[in-house]
Amino acid sequence: MPNATSVPLRVSILATEGSFGSTLMQAKDFFHMASVRHGKQLGLGPTLEIQLVSPDGRPVRSFSDVSIPVNGGLQAADAIILPAFWGNFDALRERHPQVLQWLRDCHAAGGAICGEATGVFWMAEAGLLDGKEATTYWRFHEEFARRYPRVQLNQDKHLTDADNLYCAGGVTSACDLYIYLIERFCGAAVAQGVSRDILFEVQRSYTPGRIGFGGQKLHQDVAVLQIQHWLEEHFADKFRFEDVAREHGMSIRNFMRRFQAATGDKPLHYLQRLRIETAKGLLSATRKSIKTISYEVGYDDASFFARLFRQHTELSPNRYRQQFHRKDA
Repeated sequence: MPNATSVPLRVSILATEGSFGSTLMQAKDFFHMASVRHGKQLGLGPTLEIQLVSPDGRPVRSFSDVSIPVNGGLQAADAIILPAFWGNFDALRERHPQVLQWLRDCHAAGGAICGEATGVFWMAEAGLLDGKEATTYWRFHEEFARRYPRVQLNQDKHLTDADNLYCAGGVTSACDLYIYLIERFCGAAVAQGVSRDILFEVQRSYTPGRIGFGGQKLHQDVAVLQIQHWLEEHFADKFRFEDVAREHGMSIRNFMRRFQAATGDKPLHYLQRLRIETAKGLLSATRKSIKTISYEVGYDDASFFARLFRQHTELSPNRYRQQFHRKDA
């Protein structure tokens, strides 16, 4: 997270021939608003360096035949955004092969890479998604699966994350992804402010889901991975970890050890995070009561849920919701 003495985080947004201009500018506007808000919070100027870049540093023609000016060519970045484009991907890849190495270098250096709809094809072509979960726009599921059989395409998800690689199926899910990254880079208050300013009236046909757990699935313990998937489906149920361990052929002691070794989290903390992240989505996107949300994520005692929520977010559930729904003075 930037501070008064750090260099601004660099966000590069890739523009290529056939890019949808709206998705380019949507990404730029989201991060620019976050940068201004964060700078104001810290008493500084903008805290993010946001650049539109093209493979050769020259302007590009958008899908709607508009000339899109850019800030320069491919450069090192802390986050790369790959917006949607329309057209022949093979021709685009052959014309700009340098994009693939740019993505590999950024990821190897610890940068986050985010693809929206067809933008995900760049990530898969670079080999970054091999063996990892991904998604893309529904119209391209068949083509994507045929091109990249080593990628775990999840056609039911609108958002996926794995190893600092993020995929959004479409425009609205990309907005949710940007809010997540803004919270990661600039903090929860800034992310909530941007969400309130831009997404207040957005109606989703899906549940945003939980981002931030994909990196904890990149291990070789198949039994633990099965349990992680089971927890994602049953996190609100009443169960004992002893029973879960036994059903997967482990003693409770062995289960606790293996789960933490594989994921870096103790099982109870992992479960709490699943529940709190789900609650955050419900608080920001619905008008359900705190008691109802508490029950839906697995807690009968709303007071206990509120205390746990504060431990994880440093905000009460009501305060968290208010920062999304209140109007600025």
